[in-house]
Order: sequence, then C-alpha cells, then structure tokens
Amino acid sequence: MSILKNEVSDADHAQGHAEAACTLVEYGDYECPHCAHAYPIVKRVQKHFGDRLRFVFRNFPLTQIHYNAEAAAEVAEFAGSEGKFWQIHDLLFENQPRLSFELYEELCAEAGLDTTAMKEALDDGSFTARVRSDFTGGVRSGVNGTPTFFINGRRHNGPFEFDSLVRAIGESIAL
Repeated sequence: MSILKNEVSDADHAQGHAEAACTLVEYGDYECPHCAHAYPIVKRVQKHFGDRLRFVFRNFPLTQIHYNAEAAAEVAEFAGSEGKFWQIHDLLFENQPRLSFELYEELCAEAGLDTTAMKEALDDGSFTARVRSDFTGGVRSGVNGTPTFFINGRRHNGPFEFDSLVRAIGESIAL
C-alpha cells in the first residue's frame, strides 16, 4: 500500500480542522472527467463526516492528455494567493467542459479577483513551481492517475464512490 510522502502542512489547501480524526487528500486534475465525477462525491463525504474530516486538494495535472489542466491549476493557485482557492476550485470543476482562458477570466472576475494579475501570473509562471511541487509529491507517493485519494496518509485503492470512501474513512477513524 502506498503512503503519502509529503505530509499535509499549512501550505496545503485544506477544508476542515487540522485536528480532525481523518484527513482525506486528493490528487486531482481540473480537466479529468473522473475528478469531475468525484467532486460532488467528496462534497457529500465532507458533509457526512463534518468536523471529523479534513479535506486537502493537491494538483496533479495530466498535461499529456489534458491540455487545460496546468493552466487551470495555476489559476486555482493564483486564487489561493488571494484567499479564494476553494471558490475557484469549485467553479473550475462545475464548469469543466468550458475550461479556457476566457473561463478563467470570467471566474476570477466573478470571485472579485484581478483578471490582469491572473493573466500576468499565467504568463510569467508565478504558480508553476507550486503546481509542479504538488505533482512531484504525488509521483513520489505513487500517484499515477487522477483522482487518487489518501486517507490518513494511506492510499485508498478502492473505488472513489460515496459508499466506498465513507467505509474506508470510517474504518480509519475507528483505528
């Protein structure tokens, strides 16, 4: 069983309490259809466990097959630098079929972010290193596709459907 090589830290984008009984880490790609399928499932899992679960999202853009994944991840990181990571994260998945620079501008404007600064950040690669750091950490942890989940530091090799995740998280909490 693979284990998470890069421990969760304050540098991660996390929802929930750091002291939660369980931490669910997802390595995801904003253009991956499987990640889009997992997105509402994770929301349901979070609601199900409430304060007992912390959720962390890490970028794992599969650029060989998802042309827009890297830029989308960098836009999410730009938003994160302005305290709006989760808002843009959600909007990217909810608008996945429209991923494009035009969509990034629209979503950033909707979130009250400076679209000129976002474009400059994409042009000069301001957040490329952050995205690549997530990706490299994923590779070191045995991630080879998306979405890949880790429950309390151990890779979840089962399906990422609601019942499977709830069962695995519940077992982890009971340990």
